[in-house]
Amino acid sequence: MARRSRVWLLGVLCGLVCALAGAREARALTVQELATLDGTAPDRLWGLGLVIGLQGTGDSSQTLPMLRQLARLLENGTNVVPSVEELVRTRNVAMVMVTCSLPRDGARRGEVYDLRVQALHDAKSIVGGELFITPLQGPLPGSGVYAFGAGRVEPDGSLNTVGLVRQGATMSYDIRKRVVDGSGMIRLHVRPSFAGWTTTRMIATAINQDRQGFDETAPEVARAVDGKTIEVQIPGPERRDPAGFISSVLSIRLDPSLLNLPARVIVNRRTGSIVVDGRVGISPVVISHANLVVTTVNPPQAPTPEFPDVRRTSATAVGNPATERSTARLEDLLDAMRALDVPIEDQIAILAQMHAIGNLHAELIVE
Repeated sequence: MARRSRVWLLGVLCGLVCALAGAREARALTVQELATLDGTAPDRLWGLGLVIGLQGTGDSSQTLPMLRQLARLLENGTNVVPSVEELVRTRNVAMVMVTCSLPRDGARRGEVYDLRVQALHDAKSIVGGELFITPLQGPLPGSGVYAFGAGRVEPDGSLNTVGLVRQGATMSYDIRKRVVDGSGMIRLHVRPSFAGWTTTRMIATAINQDRQGFDETAPEVARAVDGKTIEVQIPGPERRDPAGFISSVLSIRLDPSLLNLPARVIVNRRTGSIVVDGRVGISPVVISHANLVVTTVNPPQAPTPEFPDVRRTSATAVGNPATERSTARLEDLLDAMRALDVPIEDQIAILAQMHAIGNLHAELIVE
């Protein structure tokens, strides 16, 4: 009964997602929703730290790297440790890897961000401990320290060796993004889900038309370089303060129906989800599934209270297209597989096989 309820709930959610998708297609999209500025990308800081205050669940006495780091920490606090052997009974400390993800547009001094903490050695649990002050450096060697992390480690999932320190990183220096090059040019990178020559050309045309207005003789400032990149030249008078120009470009609206994007099917094996573009079609195909079994008893037995006559439908059909060259809808096939209680893992495998033989008329993206 619970399985049927989940299937019914999944169907309701799919209908809701389709309705929301239709509503999204009805409105215009801005350039900012289609593309990102070159030079803006998420940054990651990292560092090696110690989680202290554990209740006997830290690294064992065999973990020499942790003992050396703990000895160095004590020495920096003017507490000289003659030998790491003096620390072998310590089970309340764990050596950890600390990482911090920063926004695409950079970070400023004094801002705070969450930290993710992972045990490096044989600690049983780091949850509930305190991350001691840890310097966080940039991803490249020699990039320097940009922030410091500290705070109590909270659970982050089902593993006790992985934790979260909320608002644990404090920026010590600014991380600013350079989006305008020396010639006064910016570059737009189309997001992967919209990439293609049609999209870049459409964005470049929209930018030029917006800048030209009613003056058709005005020079063009944007051009499509490839299927993912648009170059936009900032006019000379606006280069001293390019913020207004960039803001106006990113706020230009486009009609998404003109993008002519390929149909897509996106599956996520980890979460067991399937997201389907409403335009996806399938060619005639016969599917045989291992878990669908038909049992025939001949002659049929007379029903009794102990063995009633139970009839179950173990087959279903997808509506035939009007002509041989037409295609059926993938949504109908997915509905049929859900009606037969085909597991989500098998549904994904069937879609992959259909894509391999060319009967799935869409781009299949497996995450």
